[in-house]
Amino acid sequence: PVNIREKAQMTPEFLKISPGHKIPAIVDHDPPGGGAPVSVFESGAILQYLAEKTGRFLPKDLRGKHEVLQWLNWQMGGLGPMAGQANHFNVYAPQFTPVEALKYGQDRYSNEVNRLFGVLNKRLADREFIAGSYSIADMAIFPWLRNWQNQGIDWADYPHLKHWFDTIAARPAVQRGVQVLADLRKPCRNAGGFTCAADDDRVVLVDLDALGMPQLARSDLLEFQPCLLGNHTTASEHCDVFKHLLAAIAEARRLHGAAFDNAAQQI
Repeated sequence: PVNIREKAQMTPEFLKISPGHKIPAIVDHDPPGGGAPVSVFESGAILQYLAEKTGRFLPKDLRGKHEVLQWLNWQMGGLGPMAGQANHFNVYAPQFTPVEALKYGQDRYSNEVNRLFGVLNKRLADREFIAGSYSIADMAIFPWLRNWQNQGIDWADYPHLKHWFDTIAARPAVQRGVQVLADLRKPCRNAGGFTCAADDDRVVLVDLDALGMPQLARSDLLEFQPCLLGNHTTASEHCDVFKHLLAAIAEARRLHGAAFDNAAQQI
């Protein structure tokens, strides 16, 4: 495995496999037809390569194959980037930037993720999976829904999608996949649903132990989640407490400089 916490993705050896220094990337030493090893980067390309090699999770007929591929690319070009940005603005960015300055980004990407969830909900109104049988399209889309609480999502608005999500999450192979390299991952930053790594029931925005400051518990983040997502029905004085907490974190970063940066959880 490539341990990005140790910047293994920045080595010249990995650059030969993945020009953008990004994971995932694979090297198949037993490619179809034999010959030299085949390296593949980008998750969508990897899923398609493995599906074609194994003959599984991608239909062989023209129409079925391209129905899956178009939804695979829909995730790569839409849901993935938009959900990633929503997660960044709603969860990661507030620890360093005044909350007021983030509202445009929070609204922009949360609204777009909600729109994309609506597309999926409509798609799944009359079918069990995204494109025919369970396929690489389902595999690609599912992980981006795991942080739904960070993206301003209310499952009540998407009943068909919620049913699909629960169905995929219950698959034994998916559950095994979620645990792959769990021991190398940092504590999860989401506010509910699947945990990303540790089972310590905490959401760590910033590791402040080195500064003598307590970490934020999951219950704390859930309490202030409406403030992060710009829910104006939340009492303003309640969100003011959260703003003061963020300001204290920003001040600690200013005062402690490199020591804080070394302690802070990086994306």
